[in-house]
Amino acid sequence: MHKILNFMATKRLQAYQDVLNRTPKHIEYDGKVSDLFGKNVFHTEIMREYLPSDAYKSMIESIQNGTRLDRKMADQVASAMKDWALTKGATHYTHWFQPLTGTTAEKHDAFFKPVGPGRAIERFDGDLLVQQEPDASSFPNGGIRNTFEARGYTAWDPSSPAFVIGKTLCIPTIFISYTGESLDYKMPLLKALHAVDQAAVEVCQYFDKNVDKVNATLGWEQEYFLVDQSLFNCRPDLMMTGRALFGHAPAKGQQLDDHYFGSIPERVTAFMREFETEAILLGIPVTTRHNEVAPNQFECAPIFEECNLANDHNLLLMDILEKVARKHDFRVLLHEKPFAGVNGSGKHNNWSLSTNTGVNLLAPGKNPKTNLQFLTFFVNTIKAIHDNADLLRACIASAGNDHRLGANEAPPAIISTFIGTQLSSALDELEKSVKAGKMTPEDKTELKLNIGKIPQIMLDNTDRNRTSPFAFTGNKFEFRAVGSSANCAHAMIVLNTIMAKQLKDFKKSVDARIDKDEAKDEAILKELQQLIKDSKKIRFEGNGYGDEWVKEAAKRGLSNLKDTPRALKIWSDKKVAKLFNDMNVLTPRELEARQEIEFESYILKMQIEARLMGDLVQTHIIPAVVEYQNRLVQNIQGIIAIMGDKAGRTAAQSQLQLVEKISMHLNKMKSTCDTMLQARKEANKIEHAEEKALAYCDKVKVYFDEIRYNADKLELLVDDELWPLPKFREMLFTR
Repeated sequence: MHKILNFMATKRLQAYQDVLNRTPKHIEYDGKVSDLFGKNVFHTEIMREYLPSDAYKSMIESIQNGTRLDRKMADQVASAMKDWALTKGATHYTHWFQPLTGTTAEKHDAFFKPVGPGRAIERFDGDLLVQQEPDASSFPNGGIRNTFEARGYTAWDPSSPAFVIGKTLCIPTIFISYTGESLDYKMPLLKALHAVDQAAVEVCQYFDKNVDKVNATLGWEQEYFLVDQSLFNCRPDLMMTGRALFGHAPAKGQQLDDHYFGSIPERVTAFMREFETEAILLGIPVTTRHNEVAPNQFECAPIFEECNLANDHNLLLMDILEKVARKHDFRVLLHEKPFAGVNGSGKHNNWSLSTNTGVNLLAPGKNPKTNLQFLTFFVNTIKAIHDNADLLRACIASAGNDHRLGANEAPPAIISTFIGTQLSSALDELEKSVKAGKMTPEDKTELKLNIGKIPQIMLDNTDRNRTSPFAFTGNKFEFRAVGSSANCAHAMIVLNTIMAKQLKDFKKSVDARIDKDEAKDEAILKELQQLIKDSKKIRFEGNGYGDEWVKEAAKRGLSNLKDTPRALKIWSDKKVAKLFNDMNVLTPRELEARQEIEFESYILKMQIEARLMGDLVQTHIIPAVVEYQNRLVQNIQGIIAIMGDKAGRTAAQSQLQLVEKISMHLNKMKSTCDTMLQARKEANKIEHAEEKALAYCDKVKVYFDEIRYNADKLELLVDDELWPLPKFREMLFTR
């Protein structure tokens, strides 16, 4: 035991010494970054250079309108893509897809093909571009496909450009089963974007007949922690779960707010410059970087892009972060709550809708007509949130995000929307001002004047409520509750689907009013008035972190789904299945499969954490505690041997009290851990996924905090030289 303890303690201390000896690795580009933008992307300008004119036109039509390329054109595109990739040093290609693990996947194949003795060519044709069969049978499928009888196919998504990473040409694709059902995030996202496009265009026609395309846009903000690689390698919990299961908060955490927006350490800056350069090469328009609130926490953000492309770019960036961090002897933590006692990490999804005419539909315009259009999409968004709050909660539910939501650092599990007091007053005024019956010319003039004031109201409304899970921030809605490790597509599938449904319902209601001889503007205003009334309870302007809001939300009848298993129940609601089926986004079978996968993911993560917690208690913490106790006992025995029993006990009173305190926490930690492990065994006997997830949540996870509390108290009592795990003060305050 002594040798093992000495090894663990020495490993930790050596790791800390390695950190202190680190120097920044300046691996960066010295020229203008703008010159690098999109250099490794097969974008439209590259296509223009490499493709014949007819193939180029077909490709643009496919990108913009989703039309299918015929075999001849696909062959030409594949050949051009290969020729371009070879100039970038590529030797392999892969269909890059997004299975339901939340990450990305790829299987590399060589361009190389032997054609005779001593002869070979680089081959890549239309068939290989358009569709492949990677099988990939071990990915989560929720029962849609069986390994022994069903194939998995990847199919090219032309709307997201191919790119080269290293020596591999990566082709963004969807991932489907043999029967055509979705096994990924991209396919339903594309369907949701198509649905909201169609619905939004129909509503835009009330205001501008030139609108024939509406794109959902996304601007994500990615938060993450950096930990030195040596310290990371000494923490099995960080390595296997992404979060520290144990660790006492340091005396200095984030309470001084001195890290937030502070000077970025040189070593971190070197890392940031390299990953930003890699991102720029791949066409990811990253423009923002800064220190976040917690020590060693940072954030990056790009310019807004079309939603599907933005989502691909976020997944790419997470991969780049991981790879570049290792070069700089860092490890990136994307878990929502890697360290207790300091803020966790989110991925704010800034969402809006824009037209082919260059109009942001969630930004007020310069006249009453454009402002009425703004109000139409603004109010319909609020109504969509109101009617589908539980769906929005479910799409951001995860084992990691449960630690973050409502923890005085992130929005609560109660879904509400913040629009600002002045804009809220404007909606209330609009609700009251639209009169029953036919509107007089005076009524219309007064309304137009009031609607015309909206830009000034927006200009003055500078407040930004960071406690709201869904806040309006001037020309977009910010979905702040999305977790840092999440695939943005999950939230975007839900948001764009519910918006499409709401806009369709709105169009139907307005057309019915027009059919009853109401003027168009009057019909729109009266329908908006009804939507404002119906969705009022979802609007909240106060502190979302406060206990008062929990009570107020309950009075309003808003849901407060505090954990993932209960949030995921909504996916089995028949109304939800009808919604996604009617919008042609997900079939009931696909929806059921996703629920099954999400329950399974929660269970597996809880299993891993429970097993690892038991392992660390038994093989790391207890041996270190016992070793220190033995030293104390030897010290006490030595004092008594010299001074006699009574005098010795008096002299060693502090040591005796320390031994007693250590024993108390040790016994509580061990007994609670044993109880937790037994509860885990019982939970594992349950076969039904939902019941098993609830058992892990209610009967296993409930012991985690108590085990941790006692372990963290022991960390403060045991000799620092013996403690086997790097401490928070070492991991959070080293550069």
